[in-house]
Amino acid sequence: MLHLSIVAPLERAERVADLLRASGSVTNLIGLGRVAVQPPGEVFLCDVADEDADIVIGDLQALGVPLDGSIAIQDVTLEISRRAPEVADTVGGRNPLAWENVEARASDATEVSASFLVFMVLAMFIAASGILLDTPILIVGAMVLGPDFGPLAGTCVAALEQRPAPFVRSLGALLGGFTVGAAATAVLALSLRAAGMIGPTLGEAAGQLTPAVAQVAGPPGFFTFFVAACAGSAGMLSLSTSKSGALVGVLVSVTTIPAAANVALAVAYGDWGTALGSIEQLAANLGTMIVAGTVTLAIEREATRLRRDRRRVTAGQEA
Repeated sequence: MLHLSIVAPLERAERVADLLRASGSVTNLIGLGRVAVQPPGEVFLCDVADEDADIVIGDLQALGVPLDGSIAIQDVTLEISRRAPEVADTVGGRNPLAWENVEARASDATEVSASFLVFMVLAMFIAASGILLDTPILIVGAMVLGPDFGPLAGTCVAALEQRPAPFVRSLGALLGGFTVGAAATAVLALSLRAAGMIGPTLGEAAGQLTPAVAQVAGPPGFFTFFVAACAGSAGMLSLSTSKSGALVGVLVSVTTIPAAANVALAVAYGDWGTALGSIEQLAANLGTMIVAGTVTLAIEREATRLRRDRRRVTAGQEA
């Protein structure tokens, strides 16, 4: 369920109340009257099944509520009432796409912050350690720590909406994070070489990479694009449905963090052939995920638009 706090302009308040009362997916509707001061208007509180939130919010936007009023959205973790299961049955358990919620979640993680860069650097440090020791479990740990899902999601949302400024900002955060992380990892590798803690050549330092490690750190192949497409689609589905977000973030990092760490190690050792192969791996993964994620969001949004149109037609026929 989602909780909506609505400030409806006075001239639209009656239509807002009628809309909310008529919706079978709205429950716990409360009208507080003309208590809003800034912006002025009537305040309505209600809960709406998240599967139908996109339709209710879209209808409120069609009434012009956000122009002179506002719509605040909050997640409801648990609602205990006889009405709640009835609402869920009414909407039929469809997958939600509250597009405003998707935009908010995506925009929250598109800025380059100190914490984002620290997480990116630490993730690459761990991934580089896993490559040097040829220990896949360390690379898995680096994937858990990688924070690159947020900017990737922001890039996909901005690409779908054809908004250049957010697209550049999100993509810049993504590429900037990888650049800073790879640079710090290269400096670490050079320091370890100078201290004699790792071998003088990349082959001696890392040994013979197992196929499992080489597949995610070396040159791209068929499964590079296949896994990246799956990760991009799963990531956007997670973003729009609030399901398995943390685990999907790990899946996204599977395709990026090891390759970026391997670029840093190869640069530190002057192994430009290996660096190029890992750069190709990283670029192929990022490009494929952005395309797959954007296409997935486009399909979801179009399906939601069609469902909204069908509901309006049905409502018109019933009237």
